[in-house]
Amino acid sequence: MRIRLVVALFAFSAAVQASSTLRVGSQVLTAGDSRERVVELLGKPTSKSHTRKPHSHGSRRGGARAVDKNQGGEQWRYRRGDHVTVVTIVDGRVSEIEDRRL
Repeated sequence: MRIRLVVALFAFSAAVQASSTLRVGSQVLTAGDSRERVVELLGKPTSKSHTRKPHSHGSRRGGARAVDKNQGGEQWRYRRGDHVTVVTIVDGRVSEIEDRRL
């Protein structure tokens, strides 16, 4: 029974891949690329959503430190054949790329 569970978990984890690069035809999208490069390679996203970083209440000297609630980024979703690709953009640059099979 344990072996089946391990195999099932491995199969699921292989279906979702977070990465810092994505091959698009003969081109490569890389973390750090601009949002314009994303549009150049992947086109207009199917959907967009905003993400926010969690608030931080600690600081170096023990006082409270507020993190701007607008920090974070956008997640751009693309449907590419039998894949869904999610590109996270922070401050106008790619920070993460997730690609999974449907």
